Amino acid sequence: MRNNKIRILVLVLIVLSVSCDEPETTVTDFVRPDGSVLRRIEMKSQGKKLDKPSYQVPFDSTWKITDSLSVSGDNDTTWFRKAEKDFDNISEINSSYLNDTTANGKFRRHAGFRKEFRWFNTKYRFSETIDKNILTGISIKEFLNERELRYFYSPENLKYNMEHGTDSLKYKALSDSINEKVWHWSLKNITDLWISEFARFTDGRSAPELSAESLRKKEKSIIGLLDSNKEKFDSLWKKGFFQQRILGEENSKLFRHEADSALDIAVNRFLVDFRNYTVRIVMPGKLTATNGFIDSTKTLIWPVSSDLFMTDQYEMWAESKTTNIWAWVISFIFVVFVFTGMVISNKSHTGRDLKP
Repeated sequence: MRNNKIRILVLVLIVLSVSCDEPETTVTDFVRPDGSVLRRIEMKSQGKKLDKPSYQVPFDSTWKITDSLSVSGDNDTTWFRKAEKDFDNISEINSSYLNDTTANGKFRRHAGFRKEFRWFNTKYRFSETIDKNILTGISIKEFLNERELRYFYSPENLKYNMEHGTDSLKYKALSDSINEKVWHWSLKNITDLWISEFARFTDGRSAPELSAESLRKKEKSIIGLLDSNKEKFDSLWKKGFFQQRILGEENSKLFRHEADSALDIAVNRFLVDFRNYTVRIVMPGKLTATNGFIDSTKTLIWPVSSDLFMTDQYEMWAESKTTNIWAWVISFIFVVFVFTGMVISNKSHTGRDLKP
């Protein structure tokens, strides 16, 4: 049993944290007009040699791989790996996700591409999507407003710059407010999952007041109870304090094992083992719309971490367009041809009208 996860890991891992053991990984998709993609994966690890279990995205021996390392003056070693591969179409990328055996392979990821011809220009749309992990989860959008959501989805380096810039106090206050709301979002989802699992374990063996429907009517008070005692959660749970308050003294003893097992499952479903990475997208032509962020290299960037897709589908998309020069040339020639015809026709009619 790992019941002490609920307070420590929710606060440390879910509230916008990054593991030091993960290699710093960036995936860049260079999208071409024909729908083919050059995918580049760049990894950096300090002090720990890169190996397959640490990969966040799939690649294998069919890729062009370049390894290097650097040693600092303090003899600290940094390992680098760059892998590149051309994909003829989106289906090949999605196939690599389906066959992914890396650390993140259990999460459903897929890419999309759409091309739309509009005569004078051609429009393109490329996306990387991660399906939500908990289908019945409560959306983060119920807890954060639009401004807070934009900050919540921002890359860590942009958050750092804002929190250490000229408006640092404003952004630190915003960050603190978001962290508090994310905590309540986490707590509500874990509570909801616990109720479902507990009701499943005790189905047919407990009184009606312990059904999922009955417990959900008390969900607000359960969350309040957990939140007000979060600093002592571990010891109070082991003593049976929460179980007695939620289930009643007799039921808490009768179903102690079920309550513990339900909590363990709920916490593990919400606090998943996911290796964070970054996505960049380079689109053909001129960028017209996106939900991404612009980094210091003027490239579109998105962070990828488990809290972003835990209860909501996480789609990273960009749209662009290219100008069809040939269409402008043909249109110009056509207009000139029509205009010339109209002038010749008008002169012909004018000449006939002037005849006696």
